[in-house]
Amino acid sequence: MPDVLALARAQFALTAMFHIIWPVLTIGLSLFLVVTEALWIKTRDPDYYRHARFWSKLFILNFGVGVVTGVPLEFEFGANWAPFSAAMGDFFGNILGFEGAMAFMLEAGFLGIMLFGWRRVAPKIHLFATCMVAAGASMSAFWIIVANSWMQTPAGGVMQNGRFVVQSYFDAMFNPAALWGVGHMWFACLETSLLVIGGLSAWYIYRGRHTAFFLKSFKIAVAAAILVAPLQIFLGDGSGTTVFKYQPAKGAAIEGFWHTNPPGVAAPWAIVAWPDKARQRNDWAIEIPGVLSLLATHSLTGQVQGLADIPRQDQPPALPLLFYTFRLMVAIGFFVFGLMLWSVWLWRRGALTPGEVERHRWWLRAWIFAVPLGYIAVEAGWIVREVGRQPWVVHGIMRTEQAVSSLAPGTVLASLLGYVVLYTLLVIAFLTFARHVLRQGPDIKAEPPPLNPAAPLRVEAVMPDNPED
Repeated sequence: MPDVLALARAQFALTAMFHIIWPVLTIGLSLFLVVTEALWIKTRDPDYYRHARFWSKLFILNFGVGVVTGVPLEFEFGANWAPFSAAMGDFFGNILGFEGAMAFMLEAGFLGIMLFGWRRVAPKIHLFATCMVAAGASMSAFWIIVANSWMQTPAGGVMQNGRFVVQSYFDAMFNPAALWGVGHMWFACLETSLLVIGGLSAWYIYRGRHTAFFLKSFKIAVAAAILVAPLQIFLGDGSGTTVFKYQPAKGAAIEGFWHTNPPGVAAPWAIVAWPDKARQRNDWAIEIPGVLSLLATHSLTGQVQGLADIPRQDQPPALPLLFYTFRLMVAIGFFVFGLMLWSVWLWRRGALTPGEVERHRWWLRAWIFAVPLGYIAVEAGWIVREVGRQPWVVHGIMRTEQAVSSLAPGTVLASLLGYVVLYTLLVIAFLTFARHVLRQGPDIKAEPPPLNPAAPLRVEAVMPDNPED
């Protein structure tokens, strides 16, 4: 049987990678609901109201599964990673507490009004509730990425008697990895959500269902994605240079780079390779001279530390996994960027109009194909981020083997198998309900509530002329 460390890592990998699927869409879709609801109030076009009602069904499905799958992660810190929680809880625990108190409670508190308050509150009050749900979702991402970034580049305190003592919450929160990581992850949520909204809208258009209706959501998704896609590449580049500066072992691992380049000599970049940790080299590689220095340091001859110059016990594991998941994430990013360039070109040629959009079948197919790509890129990015940090749970401070609880392997294995069963059932339930929502489609005849409801009647007590009556 695998040891406790391997089982605990496998369990956290399963629960974290499954959980992250749902908040990614929740964050972006909540902002889309704000946009459609605001457009309804501004333009008085009932189609935007109908869009808000239709897409909110997918939102609540994602939100529900996200809540259910997020709770186990909190318990795992205390159960499987008790030494980590005890040593780092003064900061890490507080940040997770902020996420629950500030973000989740804000989101959950206004969710009922957003879902059930359409004819119970004024339209602008309802829009405010939707804005609060979206703000809570984005705030949740902020706190989670702050906590995780601190594990990548810890700052703002010192270790005393086996515990991390915070000296500056500002420095700890806005550590080097957080400055780029928060933006990169938030835009990943936006990009993934826009691909889902745009791809599903393209699917309806492709099938000839409610073309004029879904052309409106398709336009919003295309317009926003055209702006988001290049910004995400820029943020990814900034995150990458931070990795090479503060986590050189991770940077060298994702690029399969073994030997530090001499001063004044540019480092080559491996397009494809097979890194071999046992032999401390690449078994084979196809390289472009000089490119890695530019990518890693933004300098033509910048020095990049090689993996062979780092103690083997401090090198990340699973080097081929890191190497190729990173390239998968980058490839998806540039595919989406190319899709946006295609979209700009067709938009300028008048393709986003009824009667014209249906003619561009390959373009619509490309958008439909892109629906799962954001999720794949997010999962690949988190594999790089988390596996690349190993063997540290808090980089340079605490090793992962020091953070695991003393448990019987069978206990961890039993809970791991339980999560596999539970998450399989959740996926089946989600796909069943989502399929029903998509097949049913929007209610294009739904009448929105009045935007300017009449003032409520005032009922005043009238005293009778005769007090004895």
